Amino acid sequence: MLAKPILLIGAGALGSAMLKGMRAAGHIAPSDLIILDLNPGEEAHAYAGLGARLNPSPEVWRDAFTVIIAVKPQSWRGAAQILDGNLNPNATLISVMAGVRTEDLSSVFAPLKVARVMPTTGVATGKGVASLYASEGVALQAASDLFSPMAATVVLDNEDLIDAATAVSGSGPAYVYAFVAALEQAALETGLTAADAKTLARATLISAANLLDQAGEDPEDLIRKVASPGGTTEAALKVLRREGQGLTELVTAAVMAAQKRSKELG
Repeated sequence: MLAKPILLIGAGALGSAMLKGMRAAGHIAPSDLIILDLNPGEEAHAYAGLGARLNPSPEVWRDAFTVIIAVKPQSWRGAAQILDGNLNPNATLISVMAGVRTEDLSSVFAPLKVARVMPTTGVATGKGVASLYASEGVALQAASDLFSPMAATVVLDNEDLIDAATAVSGSGPAYVYAFVAALEQAALETGLTAADAKTLARATLISAANLLDQAGEDPEDLIRKVASPGGTTEAALKVLRREGQGLTELVTAAVMAAQKRSKELG
């Protein structure tokens, strides 16, 4: 069971998504939360209205048995200086920052046990994705207890794979949104109105994603069900899968670029 209270450090885009996910999943009550953020947004204030402690004094921070650090990777050492001496030594630290290794976190936040998680902002709806890594079972269990109710989770046995997970699922939603934007633009080129292009592109993605989720079939099997030989879908797929310069090569290059940047941030 997740040890509470929980201290959330950083309630930006990802931190707010996690707060929404906690509300959707219902596994963490607002009264169990302590939130620290220099410029708290709507979600942080909403939680404060429901009983969370927002930006309390440092002596309150020590109450937390689970600490989530969700600041920008470039800012974590500055945050650590502020937190120094003000955290419960028996707490578990869960980092959702890209590129920051557990070894570095452990050296700064000792004796706290450390877990790393790469979640998607889809946790806001309770349907996110999260990759987990920790060298100690207690920390891994804490991360699992936190994210399993609001995400499909994958446990990684090698921390180096976090960079790969970041590139695939952490950054992945942006790739999907970019595809939808491209599909909308292509729809405009066919003569459809902007409103219709928007509806068709977005609804098609949602419908396809739901089927992929519910059917549990391999993507290639689903493709075959849509693409009749000599039909319209097959004609489009020949373009998207053009040898050497198709969608697979483009997405692979994008993921490799994201993985490289994740390593650089560390």
